[in-house]
Amino acid sequence: MPMQPDKPVDEQPGKPQETGERKPRRGIYLLPNLFTTANLFAGFYAVVAGMQGRFEAAAVAIFIAMILDGIDGRVARLTNTQSDFGAEYDSLVDMVSFGLAPALVMYSWALSSLGKIGWLGAFIYTAGAALRLARFNTQVGDGDKRYFQGLPSPSAAGIVAGSIWIGVDYGVIGAEIAWLAFLVTMFAGVLMVSNVRYRSFKDLDLKDRVPFVAVFLIVLIYVFISIHPPTVLFTGFVVYVLSGPILTLHQLRKTKSARGGGKAT
Repeated sequence: MPMQPDKPVDEQPGKPQETGERKPRRGIYLLPNLFTTANLFAGFYAVVAGMQGRFEAAAVAIFIAMILDGIDGRVARLTNTQSDFGAEYDSLVDMVSFGLAPALVMYSWALSSLGKIGWLGAFIYTAGAALRLARFNTQVGDGDKRYFQGLPSPSAAGIVAGSIWIGVDYGVIGAEIAWLAFLVTMFAGVLMVSNVRYRSFKDLDLKDRVPFVAVFLIVLIYVFISIHPPTVLFTGFVVYVLSGPILTLHQLRKTKSARGGGKAT
């Protein structure tokens, strides 16, 4: 009886099939996601504090969420720990901290006195934040990274939370300025879905050396903020919000004059 050739190794029964190289272990980077989770906690705390009538604590929590939101992205880039998971997680957290939290706190403080119009204003702000974040996620890598298209959601939250903080600090009752609060909330929501351009400051390189005077200027900024945090922070965000329409109008005027000059030649 002729001998049959041995079966190839990958066909012998009882032995595992070779699948080539091992797949990398799945996981997430801990460091940047710790700051993102802290951002989520601050946003959730703001909602709870607003429901309990502690509006100043709610506004401060939203500003803390902004600081944490700026840190997690910088940490991920500096430590080279960017990931698709981190980007999606950060976007969902931003929706809570800068989309839902400011709208709900503003509704509890002032807009609830307007009835249906009040919660519609809060919803428009929330919808604007959701659309702004969705548009940003689909445009990553496109266009000029030095500019944002539409008001960033943290800055919109800064306007809403800042107005609450400064109002509470000066003893203003939200119901007394409900229509003004409604206009501020609507204005922030519309700017988020607009085509107004804002500086992103992503071209700043924090890894390079800076002059010694730059560190001293940072100290002066901290001192200036500590004089009266609600007024200084609110004023700073108002300046940034107004800078977008001014920058956009300047660029449109420059483009129009360039086209006119081309036709003249």
